[in-house]
Parts: sequence; structure tokens; C-alpha cells
Amino acid sequence: WIPNLIMAGANFGELVLVLGDMHIPHRAADIPEKFRKMLVPNKMSHILCTGNMVSREQYDHLRSLAPNVHVVRGDFDDNPQFPESKTVQIGQFKIGLTHGHQVIPWGDPDSLAIVQRQMDVDILITGHTHRNEVNEYENKWFINPGSITGAYSALTSEVVPSFILMAIQGPKVVTYMYELRGDNVKVWKSEFQKSA
Repeated sequence: WIPNLIMAGANFGELVLVLGDMHIPHRAADIPEKFRKMLVPNKMSHILCTGNMVSREQYDHLRSLAPNVHVVRGDFDDNPQFPESKTVQIGQFKIGLTHGHQVIPWGDPDSLAIVQRQMDVDILITGHTHRNEVNEYENKWFINPGSITGAYSALTSEVVPSFILMAIQGPKVVTYMYELRGDNVKVWKSEFQKSA
């Protein structure tokens, strides 16, 4: 059983698709078919993309899925319209979005916490490592959706395709991390409650 909230009609609050590091067409041909079938138009309120889409077609595809698409520039994106970082308010949560190649060492919790404090956000979303993660640190949430295509990174060629779906309802966020392992989609759930 796979909780496909995107297809479900139930009210899970605002659904937010979090993805990035596609690297299409340079490192991957496309988003895996099993994921593409799950990403249907008009079910999600927002898409947050950590960058490295590389092609304009990928941006257009994201715009066909949700009314609010927020993208930051990755180190392989040439489009100057995408900012280095962006802050988005969704429900009660202030969310920071940046690719992550600017954070040294890459993916380091202390370095990410500095960025989170500078952006003054409840949730910081970064990419670049191509490793999916959902962590709570110093009462804030740090999310990395990994690479939706499974594109290799500077760190490894063994990358599991993944994305995250967030359901935001009041002071609570539930994340569903989707991974494609072989032919099977696996899902992990995490919850975060905003402190008063």
C-alpha cells in the first residue's frame, strides 16, 4: 500500500510537492514513470523545487502540476530568473528554499542551521547532495528531497530516486518521503509540530 495523497480526495491540508536535482537531460532522461503517474495536475497547492532542473521543459512541466511553483537556481541552472534562495509562507509555516551548493560542508546540520537562522524560517529545504533527509534540529525542520530522477551527484553514483510530499494543516506538517527502490515505491512518514 502506498499513501498516494496526490490522488486522494481527502483533505490533508495544503499539499506541497518538494523535489529537485533532476539534471534532465544531462544526467537523467526523465522522471521515473512510477513517479510521473503519481504527479497529477491540480492536486497540489505548491511545488518547491531545489533547482538543477537544467531544462526549460522541466519548469513548464512543474507549472502544469500546481498553481504555485517556487524554484531556486542550482549550480547547473542557467536561468537568471531563479533566485539563489527564496522564502515562502504556506499556512502557518515560513519555509526557506535554497539549492544547497552554497552550504559548506554540503548537508552539514550546523551549516544548514546557520542558513535557517539567517533566513529566519521554520523549515529549510535544500538539495544538492541528492540524498533525501527529513531532520529536526534545534526545534526547526530540515528537508532535502533528494533527486527525483536518481541522477548521480558529485558524492555518489548510487542515488535512489526520491521526492517529498508535505501536508500542511494548521501548526502541523506531515511529510511523506517517496523512494523508488528497484520497481517498488517505498514511503516514510514524519510529523512536525510548530512550537507555540
